[in-house]
Amino acid sequence: MFPEFNVKMIWHKETTLPKIDLVVLPGGFSYGDYLRCGAIAAKSPIMKAVKNFYEIGGFVIGICNGFQILTETKILPGALIPNTNQKFICKDQDLVVENNKTFFTSNFEHNRTISIPIAHHDGQYFLNDPEIEELEQNEGIVLKYRDNPNGSIRDIAGVCSKNKRVIGMMPHPERAVDKDLGSVSGLRMFESLISNF
Repeated sequence: MFPEFNVKMIWHKETTLPKIDLVVLPGGFSYGDYLRCGAIAAKSPIMKAVKNFYEIGGFVIGICNGFQILTETKILPGALIPNTNQKFICKDQDLVVENNKTFFTSNFEHNRTISIPIAHHDGQYFLNDPEIEELEQNEGIVLKYRDNPNGSIRDIAGVCSKNKRVIGMMPHPERAVDKDLGSVSGLRMFESLISNF
């Protein structure tokens, strides 16, 4: 189904990246989410290399805590704050594909509804008005929540960089790659990326 990939786990204290095509910043409560979600991980030595990789046009996806890290490093705009109900939310979530012109969403139809699980406490995406305007002008809103579960501004579930090569999202596409898991919508995201190489 997929071509063979060379996958390498990279320790946060490393300072360089090997020759790679994609950096994945996964979910997972980095540093116990102390201080602010993603804030301490954003100061890890490897993040300078990730930022440089992004600046020279590398592909990056940040999922859940990875998205929080991308906002803390200012690779992506905005901030992730506690859900409006102040509770951890874990469920399958309907999303709308707002932008299918990214490397990660090109295999979707525009405005298509997909289902991808969420699992977060600090998933409310926040931006100020000038940042929202800039994001919209750059077609940076990639995914929106249907029936917004966490209070995110403009129902935003995922955003991308200006060059469309970096995406951050709170939902977990890696948990939606098999019919036995309830959805294959996440699989299509990775297929989109592969088809753009």
